[in-house]
Amino acid sequence: MITAQSFIEPARARGFDFWTGVPCSYLKPFINYVIGDPGLDWVTSANEGDAVATATGHALAGRRAVAIMQNSGLGNAVSPLTSLNWVFRLPVLLIVTLRGDPEHGDEPQHELMGRITTDLFETMQIPWSWFPDEEAGIEAALDDACRHMDSTGRPFALVMRKGTVAAHPLVETLSGPRDHWVEPEDMGDGECPAPSRREVLQAVIEATPVDGSVVIATTGFTGRELYAIDDRPNQLYVVGSMGCASALGLGLSLARPDLQVVVVDGDGAALMRMGNFATIGAYGDEGFHHVLLDNGIHESTGGQATVSRDVWLPGVAASCGYASAARVANPAQIGRRLLRVRGPAFSHIQTAAGVPEGLPRPSVKPADVCRRLMDRIGADAAWRNAGPES
Repeated sequence: MITAQSFIEPARARGFDFWTGVPCSYLKPFINYVIGDPGLDWVTSANEGDAVATATGHALAGRRAVAIMQNSGLGNAVSPLTSLNWVFRLPVLLIVTLRGDPEHGDEPQHELMGRITTDLFETMQIPWSWFPDEEAGIEAALDDACRHMDSTGRPFALVMRKGTVAAHPLVETLSGPRDHWVEPEDMGDGECPAPSRREVLQAVIEATPVDGSVVIATTGFTGRELYAIDDRPNQLYVVGSMGCASALGLGLSLARPDLQVVVVDGDGAALMRMGNFATIGAYGDEGFHHVLLDNGIHESTGGQATVSRDVWLPGVAASCGYASAARVANPAQIGRRLLRVRGPAFSHIQTAAGVPEGLPRPSVKPADVCRRLMDRIGADAAWRNAGPES
């Protein structure tokens, strides 16, 4: 058995000062230690996939990050691990507990996942090793993880068995909710025709200079159309991991509070991982702005309706703790909010359905888009020059 300090301090020495995840009783000593240390950052995520995406935003900033979870939630993280980290070559250190360990008894709901956890990592081509249960093995375990992450730009997993880490007291709890209630604004006009996606994206471009800002566009037509309008080096087109754009942007914003980080989301994607609204409300800072383009359909898959028409999304954002939340009517209002409103801010705009004829897909590979953005924001990390695509 090891202590939390005996692992976290060598990890900190290697740059791992940001931790995020979903609590598990096996991981309680680590969470308590990180929360109680002002030199370390902890973000409680709504689910494990959000935790991976938030840690990945830190990696986009050139910072090492740890995502921790119980193996029962590993399924929630499969999407970002396979279509965000893999595609963009952005590494995170995963610490996953082995509930349902075949060598020990456990609750019936953990039995199957306990059998297949390591098989899942191998299927996802994520190297893994057992979490060290003796202090003598910690340095080597961290060195192996860093070596893989730095050379490939991809995650490494440590699988933790029960009783590996000694108890550590919780001496400080997380801060409470924001001390004010924000009334969501309605700046809409029912008589105004809904703008096109292109018109809104053009307003976003005009309000986000290449120097000092980053624009992250959600998967589907939003990223493709942003690319078609103007392929700027401060933009990232999320090609998979639907719903994870806001968590990715949050992680980047927390690592780089000097930047304006604008996430351009869609209604289907936002609804898929709406728990991240609460995480943004609790942890987001002044430079974070969440723009939601709502056409009421999953347009890139054939136009199936979402349920956004029945959800007052600015009210959701306000109740989750965003500093400002508004429904706006036109692109000019989006631009003004991006330039004037402090975050975490939420701007919701209804857009017309429709896709420009001949809309191209980005010709530049996702990993190259990522490296270009890292260069633009000065994110110097070993994985920025990770090996060839495989």
